Amino acid sequence: MPDRPPHPYLKALGQRIRDEREHRNLSQEAFADAAGLDRNYMSGIERGIRNLGVLQLVKIAKALDEEPGSLLPRRPR
Repeated sequence: MPDRPPHPYLKALGQRIRDEREHRNLSQEAFADAAGLDRNYMSGIERGIRNLGVLQLVKIAKALDEEPGSLLPRRPR
């Protein structure tokens, strides 16, 4: 099965999460550990190739001390 390009919404969400993580000077590994997620899975989220579930979004938001809805982009670019 060929690789598909990331969905624009997932890509925008992943970029938002990456921006917040970097703003807090967290490595991807430390951030994934704080969220209780695998680093490879977190990498896929940040690249927009993983369609994360609500519970994963809640874990990520908690690790960033944010509300889950604040991470959702209004519309993809």
